[in-house]
Amino acid sequence: MNRAVKVLGAAALGALAWGTLVEPRLFTVRRHTLPIMPHNAAPVRVLQLSDLHLAPWQHRKIAWVRQLAELRPDFVILTGDLMGHLEAHDALMYALEPFRGTPGVFVHGSNDYYGPIAKNPFKYLTAPSRLSTRHPDLDNAALTAGLRELGFADLNNAATTLTVGGTPFEFVGLGDPHIRYDDPATMHAAMAAAGMAAAGVTAGDTAGSHEVQDRPVRLGVVHAPYQSALNTLLSAGASAIFAGHTHGGQVRVPGIGALTSNCDLPVGQARGLSVWYDAERAAYLNVSAGLGGSIYAPVRFACRPEASLLTLE
Repeated sequence: MNRAVKVLGAAALGALAWGTLVEPRLFTVRRHTLPIMPHNAAPVRVLQLSDLHLAPWQHRKIAWVRQLAELRPDFVILTGDLMGHLEAHDALMYALEPFRGTPGVFVHGSNDYYGPIAKNPFKYLTAPSRLSTRHPDLDNAALTAGLRELGFADLNNAATTLTVGGTPFEFVGLGDPHIRYDDPATMHAAMAAAGMAAAGVTAGDTAGSHEVQDRPVRLGVVHAPYQSALNTLLSAGASAIFAGHTHGGQVRVPGIGALTSNCDLPVGQARGLSVWYDAERAAYLNVSAGLGGSIYAPVRFACRPEASLLTLE
């Protein structure tokens, strides 16, 4: 019995050391291919960065993000929770500086408004808290201005267009539904102001029709992949949706996977590429496991921190 207890204790200590000292620094690039481009269009490479939860002293993470520019993405999607400390603004702008001039879009997450505080980590496994009793203590206006100055478009309850490699793209985005900052009506008004056609391609449309082929590629962006937000972006005509927030479960059980998505997304879709659909429409859904976590819970297990590189073809 004593030997078994010692073995279990050693295994637990080893797992804790791995999950706190090793795996959170094993940054990786997760690659996917999405067949959503018009016929004969050139492939487009999309870099998605999410959930950096950046603190000023995280120099290894900053250097790794900077070198991602060597992948030469055609555009960048930032899916929120970039800030992880009250003094992280300058470090974040330095990390993203190599992407200046690369087209990009961003949405905010709750941690781009609220600095981190110590919490009971076991609450992460229960129903997510969607209400805040605090006043926002991060300078979100400065963050927004900094991202815009780098050339990224604000997609919080907004819409925008751009052309990449001769292919027109339409982007629609929502504020963070985790703190109920999502406003579909404002997003739809922005779509109308940008001259975006109403979503009309359904499962019954033929992929070879000129109407479908001539339609711009429409992408949806949101931080937390709550079902209501995904359904809003799906009904808005997005053919692919990009989200973060889940940290991939942050602690995954080998052979089982994530124990939580920290929202109402099924845990089986808490990380990576899947499909989100209703009776008439379907869209690819990429949920990034992100690159960080709260400074008060710096743990990852069987869930390496990641950036996503997606080739649209």
